[in-house]
Amino acid sequence: MPAPWRAFLADVDRGLIQPVEIHCLGGFVAAFYYDLPRPTNDLDYIEVVPHEATAMLQQLAGQGSALAAKHRLHFQHVGVASLPDSYAERLVALADGVFRRLQLSALDPHDLALSKLVRNSPIDREDVAQLARGVPLDPALLRARYERELRPILIGDQERTDRTLRLWIEAYFR
Repeated sequence: MPAPWRAFLADVDRGLIQPVEIHCLGGFVAAFYYDLPRPTNDLDYIEVVPHEATAMLQQLAGQGSALAAKHRLHFQHVGVASLPDSYAERLVALADGVFRRLQLSALDPHDLALSKLVRNSPIDREDVAQLARGVPLDPALLRARYERELRPILIGDQERTDRTLRLWIEAYFR
């Protein structure tokens, strides 16, 4: 784990009063767990277990907190994300056993890619291209998981999202 993140997360761990599991996604997961060369100063998360610890985590290490000022890193809650329905069953541990109270869990690579599908920004596309080459992703699994777990609960233009996935598969899995 890169030094700035190690020190920041150790301070977060010391500040927690109870065990907390954080479901992480975004650039931090792409960079730290999947080795994508992508700098980030925030750790995006979708869920905190127990849920009641969310406010405490934001006070301790969210944007504008003392720890954020000290380390120039922060936690960022993602209020809305398009995730496959069963993503939590496939979470993988980050820095398992390193911290006393802090447990970080990351989206598996296919779920991470699918979390970027709706937004489809240039950074999202680059992340998915690098995941496809580096992990590597399985295009059949990506499509199946989309059709089974994400498309049925998708909010927004399903045809546009279908087209985006089709274009990703054509571009990144030749």
